[in-house]
Amino acid sequence: MADDFKPGDKVEWNTPQGKTQGKVVEKLTSRTEVEGQTVAASDDDPRYVVESEKSGKRAAHKPDSLKKA
Repeated sequence: MADDFKPGDKVEWNTPQGKTQGKVVEKLTSRTEVEGQTVAASDDDPRYVVESEKSGKRAAHKPDSLKKA
């Protein structure tokens, strides 16, 4: 299943500049803010906070946009 990620898992995702890798920081299941952006996560529609290896920035992604690296 696509949303079987755990904190510390190494993942990759697509960006306008190409593929980026990083690690899962946490699973979000409620509305919250990440790096100034409101994330509308829920139990039925979770998001994962990931931290980029290159920039160190964090962002929330849907499970289907992430792939284990």
